[in-house]
Amino acid sequence: MSDKSSSEGMPFSAFVLSLSTTALAALGQCDDPAFMEIPREPEIVRNNIDILLMLREKTKGNLTADEEQLISSVIYDLQMRYLQETQH
Repeated sequence: MSDKSSSEGMPFSAFVLSLSTTALAALGQCDDPAFMEIPREPEIVRNNIDILLMLREKTKGNLTADEEQLISSVIYDLQMRYLQETQH
C-alpha cells in the first residue's frame, strides 16, 4: 500500500490504523497485549468512528486511492462491529 508521508510525522495509514486498533480494543476485539488495558467502552468506538468520518471528509480529494480505500473500509468495519456490539 502506497502512503503519502512527509519526512516528519506519522503516515496517514498508520494514523487510521491506530484509531481502528484503539476502537477494536474498546470492543474487546484486539489481541495486541499493549491494548488489553483499554476498557470495553462503545463510546470510545463511536468517537473514533466520528473522527474517521471527519478525517475522510476533510481529506477528500487529497488521498491516494489506497488511502481512500483504507479509511472507507476501516470506517465500514468499525460501524458494523459497533452496531453488532450495541444491538445486544
